[in-house]
Amino acid sequence: MKHSHKTLVAVALLLAFGMATILGQTGHGYDLASLDKNASACTDFYQYANGGWLAANPIPAAYPSWGIAHILDEKNRDVLHEILEAAAKNTSAPKGSSEQKVGDYYATCMDETKIEAEGAKSLAPEFDRIAKIKDQQSLQEEIAHLHSMGINALFASDSTQDFKNSAEVTFEIFQGGLGLPDRDYYTKTDDKSKTIRDEYLKHVAKMFELLGDDPAKAASEAQTVLGLETKLAEASMTRVELRDPEKIYHRMSLAQMRDLTPAYDWPAYMQNIGVTQKTDVNVATPDFFKAMNQQLTSASLQDWQTYLRWHLINSTAGALSSKFVDEDFNFKGKTLQGSKENLPRWKRCVAGTDRALGEALGEVYVKKAFPPAAKARALEMVRNLELALKSDIGTLNWMGEATRKQAIVKLDAFLNKIGYPDKWRDYSNFKVVRGDAFGNSQRANVFEFAREMAKVGQKVDKGEWPYPPPTVNASYNPLLNNITFPAGILQPPFYDNQADDAMNFGGIGAVVGHELTHGFDDQGRQFDLDGNLNDWWKPADADEFKKRTKCVIDEYGGFTAVDDVKVNGELTLGENVADNGGLRVAYMALLKAVAGKEPAPVDGLTAEQRFFLGWANVWCQNRTNEVTRLAAQTDPHSPGKYRVNGTVSNMPEFQKAFHCKADAPMVRQNACRVW
Repeated sequence: MKHSHKTLVAVALLLAFGMATILGQTGHGYDLASLDKNASACTDFYQYANGGWLAANPIPAAYPSWGIAHILDEKNRDVLHEILEAAAKNTSAPKGSSEQKVGDYYATCMDETKIEAEGAKSLAPEFDRIAKIKDQQSLQEEIAHLHSMGINALFASDSTQDFKNSAEVTFEIFQGGLGLPDRDYYTKTDDKSKTIRDEYLKHVAKMFELLGDDPAKAASEAQTVLGLETKLAEASMTRVELRDPEKIYHRMSLAQMRDLTPAYDWPAYMQNIGVTQKTDVNVATPDFFKAMNQQLTSASLQDWQTYLRWHLINSTAGALSSKFVDEDFNFKGKTLQGSKENLPRWKRCVAGTDRALGEALGEVYVKKAFPPAAKARALEMVRNLELALKSDIGTLNWMGEATRKQAIVKLDAFLNKIGYPDKWRDYSNFKVVRGDAFGNSQRANVFEFAREMAKVGQKVDKGEWPYPPPTVNASYNPLLNNITFPAGILQPPFYDNQADDAMNFGGIGAVVGHELTHGFDDQGRQFDLDGNLNDWWKPADADEFKKRTKCVIDEYGGFTAVDDVKVNGELTLGENVADNGGLRVAYMALLKAVAGKEPAPVDGLTAEQRFFLGWANVWCQNRTNEVTRLAAQTDPHSPGKYRVNGTVSNMPEFQKAFHCKADAPMVRQNACRVW
C-alpha cells in the first residue's frame, strides 16, 4: 500500500466507507421521517436522529455502504455521465482538445465487445519484459518500469514537499508492495485474518490460472507471492506509526542511501523513472528498506518474477476482459467489502474517466453545477468559521499566550481552495486513442506518474488541487496549510442556500470547522504557518494538549466497530479531534449568526436541536460488516455512529438542547475537549 506525505492530508469524508450528509432537507426543515421515534436522543443520539432513514434505505447490492453522500455522488455522476455521453458522440472535436480526450476515453471504455475480445493480450509485452529478468540490474530496471506505470511493486515513490523546507519539492520513497490493504492483514493471527489470507491465496492463484497457468503451478505461485509480501509487511510501519511526521522524515543523500541499501542502485532507479534533478531523498521508512535490501538478494529471481507478474495483473485487472474484472471484484469487492455485485460498466467508465482526466471533465462540470455565486457563498461561510475558530483559540484556558499567538498567526495564514482550481491542469502530454481502452488507462497512469516526478526540484505549486471538482470530499494539507472544498460537496444536501442556518452550520459548517481544526490536531499542530515541521509550542502547552488528546484516545478506543473489533483510538485521533473541534466551532459560528435572537422552532425542533440533527445526519451510514472491519484497520475515521455520539456526548450544549439528565449515556462525566 502507498504511504507518503499524502497520508498526512486529513479528509472529512470517505465515500468508499459510506460517509453521508444532511438528510431530508427540503429547503427549510428537517425530515422527521429520518427520526427513530422509539429511540431516545439522550441514550443513542445517532439512532434517534437516523434510525428512520437507516431502516428505509438498505445498502444496494453494488455498494458496501450507503448514505446520503452516496446519493449526492450519484447525482454528480449523472451530470458527468451526461457530459461524457455528449462528448463521446462528438467525433468532430478538435484532436488533442479536452472534449476529444474525455469523449474518446469514455467511449473506448464503454466498448465492451472489443475489450472482451482483447482479454489480457495487451499485457503480453509486459509479461515478456518480466520473463527476461536475468540479474539484479534487470530486476531493478523492471521495478522502475512498473513504477512508471503507477504499479507500486516492492516499494513506492513520489514527489513531496520537504517536511522542513516546504517550499522545496524533493523525492520520496516509502514502504509498499503489498496486495492486501494493510500490513496487519499479513501479521495478525486471529481467525478472521487467517480466513482473509486463505481467500487471498485462492484469489491470487485464480488470477494466475486466468493467465493460463495450471492449477498446481498457480497455487505454488500464490504461496510465493504471499511469502514475499509477508516479509515486506513484517518490516512495514503500522498506520499509527505512520501518523507521526517525525517518524517518516529521514532526509538522506544518495551516499547514505547506498549505505542503507547496498543492493539497490538508487541513481539508476531515479534516472529510469525520470527524476532528472540531483536531490536528497526522504526515506520515509528506513527499516522497511533495510529488510527490502535483504529480500532482494535472498529471494530467487524466479520468485521475484512471480511477484512482479502478480502485481502487474493485480493493478490492471479492472481494465481487462470480464473474467479478470469479475475475479478482481470477487475478492476486493465481495470478500473485503461485502458488496454483492459490481457497478454497471457505465458507472465504472465515468469513474475511470474522472480519475484519468478529472480537471478536464471538472471544468465542464462546474459550469453546470457550481455557479460563481455558490463559490462566493461558500467562501463567506469559511471565513465565518475561521473567525469562530480564532475566537475559540483566543479564549482557551489551557493554552499560554506565546503558543496562542502563534496558533492565531497560523490560522490567519490558511489558504482556502473552494469549488475549483483557478488554473486548470494541462493534459496536452496525455494521448488518448479511441479504441485502445487498456492503452488509455496505462497512458493515464504514466502521465500522472511523470507529472509527479517532474515536480522534483521545482517550486511548489500552491494552486494545485488534490482531486477533481466533482468529488464529494474535503481536506486539509499541513504542508500547504490549506483546506480544499470542491464543488462536488458544496451543494444540496450538504449545503443548501434555502435551508436555515441551524441545518447548514450543523452540516457543512461543522465539516468546514473539522478541516480548519485539522491544522491543530495531533499531526497538523506539528507544522507551522509555512507548512514546515517545526515545534512552535511551549512545552507546558504541548503537555496539556497531549493530556487532552489522551482523553480522546481512551474515549474512542472504548467503542466497538464490529463484532470483537474495537475502534483504534490512536489511528483515529486526528479525525476525532477535528470532529469535536469542528462541531464546537460550528456551534459558536451559529450563535454569532443568529446574533442572540432565538430562531423559531421548525416542526417542533429548536435551532439547537436542528444543529445537532444536521451533524448526526452528516455521518449517517449503513455499512456491511466486511467494510466496517476493513475500515477499522485502515481508515483514520471512526465509524459514523461514534463520530456522532462521541462528539455530542462531549458537549454540554447538546445536553441542554435535548434536556438530557446528568447520568444519560449521551452525557460524558469526563468530557473530552481539546478545541
